[in-house]
Amino acid sequence: MYSQSNLSPGESLDFLRLLSKQFPSIQSVCTEIINLEAILDLPKGTEHFISDLHGEYEAVAHILNNASGVIREKIDLLYADTVSEEERSKLATLIYYPHHKLASLRAEHADDLSSWYHETLVRLIDICRVVASKYTRSKVRKALPPDFSYIIDELLHADHYEKNKESYYRRIFSTIVDVGRADAFITALANLIKRLAVDQLHILGDIFDRGPGAEDIIELLRAHHAVDIVWGNHDMLWMAAAAGNEACIANVINVSLSYANVDTLENGYGISLRALTTFAEKTYGDSMAFRPKVLEQGKIGLNDIELVAKLRKAAAIMQMKLEGQIIARHPEYDMDERMMLDKINFTDGTVTIGRKVYPLRDADFPTINPDSPYELTVEEQELMHSLKDSFLRSDKLQSHVRFLLDKGAFYRCCNQNLMFHGCVPLAKDGSFERFEFDGQRLWGRKLFDFCERKVRAGYFAPRGSREKRDGEDFMWWLWCGKDSPIFGRTRMTTFERMLVEDKASHEEPKNPYYRHYDDPEIMGRVLEEFGIEPGQGHIINGHIPVKSKDGESPIKCSGRVLTIDGGFCKAYQNTTGIAGYTLIYNSYGMRLVSHGPFTGIINAVEQNTDILSTSNIFEVSSRRRLVSDTDIGSQLRSQIRTLTLLLEAYRGGLIPQSGA
Repeated sequence: MYSQSNLSPGESLDFLRLLSKQFPSIQSVCTEIINLEAILDLPKGTEHFISDLHGEYEAVAHILNNASGVIREKIDLLYADTVSEEERSKLATLIYYPHHKLASLRAEHADDLSSWYHETLVRLIDICRVVASKYTRSKVRKALPPDFSYIIDELLHADHYEKNKESYYRRIFSTIVDVGRADAFITALANLIKRLAVDQLHILGDIFDRGPGAEDIIELLRAHHAVDIVWGNHDMLWMAAAAGNEACIANVINVSLSYANVDTLENGYGISLRALTTFAEKTYGDSMAFRPKVLEQGKIGLNDIELVAKLRKAAAIMQMKLEGQIIARHPEYDMDERMMLDKINFTDGTVTIGRKVYPLRDADFPTINPDSPYELTVEEQELMHSLKDSFLRSDKLQSHVRFLLDKGAFYRCCNQNLMFHGCVPLAKDGSFERFEFDGQRLWGRKLFDFCERKVRAGYFAPRGSREKRDGEDFMWWLWCGKDSPIFGRTRMTTFERMLVEDKASHEEPKNPYYRHYDDPEIMGRVLEEFGIEPGQGHIINGHIPVKSKDGESPIKCSGRVLTIDGGFCKAYQNTTGIAGYTLIYNSYGMRLVSHGPFTGIINAVEQNTDILSTSNIFEVSSRRRLVSDTDIGSQLRSQIRTLTLLLEAYRGGLIPQSGA
C-alpha cells in the first residue's frame, strides 16, 4: 500500500505529503494504525498447497470444493452430537455442489420445505461464522456476494438465537423463502464458506497432461479468489508450445496421444489434428511401439488405438528431429547423447546407446533420411507450420498461458516456505550444481531467477527475434533438459521407452538433490540461498510421486522438506497407493492430508460420497501463529512505521492537516 524505505529525507517528506492525501488528519492516521495493529494479532490465514494435478479436473474440483476435507471437519465440529451422519453428509454435499444438490433436497423435503430451508440456512450461517472467525469484518465483507452482502453481514455478526431478536431473524429467513430467493441465498452461502475456508491456494506445478481436464482446472483457478502457481515441467511444455516452439508442439501432441487423450487439444483449445491424421494415415502403418496407454477399459476401441498409434508415430518422429535441431543449436545444454536418430542402423533395425546396441521395436521410418536424419521432409514442414499456426491462434490456450505467466513464477518464497516444482540442482557432494548459460555461471537462486527471465522472454519477446527463439529453446530445456530444475533428471528417455524393449535403457537418473533432501545441513544451505531461515522454513515441492503404498513418506529431513506429489493423476495411483496430497498450513501448524480416489461428481452428488482423506499433523506451533508472523505482517509493520512518521510530521507541524 505504501512504503518509504530507501528514500532520502527530502524524498521521504514528499512521500509523506503524498500519503497525507489518503490520510489527511491525525485522527485518520491513528485509526489506520489501530486497525493495522489489531490485524497483526489475528490468526494467520489458512494456506493450502497442492501439486501435480495432471488434468484430473473432477478430483481437483472436489478438493477445492471440500477444502481438502476442512469443510466437513467444521460441520462435524458443530453438529456431530446433534445431527445424524447422513444429514451431515447431505449438508456437506450441498455446500460442495449447491447447484446440483438443491433439486433433490427440495424434492426430499417437499412436505415441509419452509422448515427445511430455515434449518439449512441457520446451519449454513453457523458454518460460515466459524470459517469467518479468523478474519476482520472488513475482509469478510469484501468476500460477500453483492446480492446478499447486507443480509449475510447482519446474520454473521449477530446471535440469531438471541431472545430479543429471535422474531427478527426468523422473519429474515422466512422472507428469503417467501420471495423465492432461498436457493440463491443457499448457493451464495455455500460459495462464501468455500471461499473463507482457504485464505491462499498454492499450486506447485504440472496442471497439464495425462488427464483430460487441464483447461477446466485452469478455469477453476482463474475463478479462485487467491491463487499462485509455480511452473512444473509439463506446464512449461505447454507454455513453450503456446509460444510457438515446434519441438514442444510435437511433444505436447505426442504426450497427449500417448494417453489416448486429445480432449484438451481438440475440444479444450480447438487445435485440429485433421492434417496430422491425413499425413499419418498416408505415411505409417500400425505400430505396437506407438500404441497409447489406455487407463480406462472401453475408453477407446481397437481401430482408434491403431489410428492413434499412427498419429503418435508421426508426431514423435517430428519431435525427435526438432529436438535434435535444438541440441545442435545449444552445445551448452550438453545433451548430444539425446540425439538418437543418427545412432540408428537403418539396415539392421538397431540403435546404439552408449556402448550397447539394441534392437528397435519399430524400424519403419520412411520420413527419416539417414544422411540428414534431423531434417524435416517438405510434408512434415508444412504439417508443422499448420500445427504451429493452430497453437498460436488458439485464443483460449493463449489466454490460459498468459494466466500462468501472470499468476505463476519459477519459484516462490512465502511465509518462510520455499516452493518450487522439481529440485534445486545439486552436485554429487551436495554443493550447488553449476550451469553456464549466456556466458554466465549460475546456480541456486541466480539460476532460478535466470530461468524465469528466459521463460518470459520466450513468450513475450518480439516474434522472429533471437531473444525469443533462444527463450523458446530454453523452455524446451526446462521441460526435459539435463538436470533442469523442474525436470530434475539426467535425461528423458522418450526414445528408449517407445522403441527399445530393454527396460534398463529407460532409466532416468535423478539429480543428487533427491539423495540429499534428508540432510539437514545441505537443505539448510538451500533455504539460506533463498533467504529463508533454515530452522524456521520449509522446502515444498512436487514432481516425484511418493510411493506411499511402499511406506515412503512425503515428509523428509525431519519435516523441513515436503514432497507433495501424491498422485492426483490416475496413471500414478498404482505407484503412490493414494490419489493426491494437500499440505495445510494454518495458525496451529502444518498437516498433510492424503486423499483417496474420487469416484466422480455425479456419484458425489447422488450418493453424498466424499473423498476419503487422512490427516497427519506433523508440526504443531509452540504458540498460535498470527498475521504478525507472516509476510503480510512484515508489510503491515512497514506501513505502521510509515504512518507513525506521518503522525509525527502532523504533530510537529511539518505537514499541515487537510482533514482536521
